[in-house]
Amino acid sequence: MQPVECGSCGNRVLVEKYSSTHTSTQWIEDAETACAEFRESAANGTHSMYVRTCSALTKSIDEAVAGGHLGESYRTVPVSGSTAEVRPYS
Repeated sequence: MQPVECGSCGNRVLVEKYSSTHTSTQWIEDAETACAEFRESAANGTHSMYVRTCSALTKSIDEAVAGGHLGESYRTVPVSGSTAEVRPYS
């Protein structure tokens, strides 16, 4: 996972890109404390577990990918019957 900083609020998260549509994000700080969009949703009664994403953070991740700072990761899984060989996860 690679650190990415939100261009809007400066919050840092860890990100792994598995494809153009599959992004894994690990928050380092509490989302409702660190992120203005999540904080606003929580203040309106919708807690972060029900909020899909922060649009500003998504934009920052997309910009990191476009700028070559964050590339795609490839997971591997063992081939059936052997742990010596691995193949790309697809």
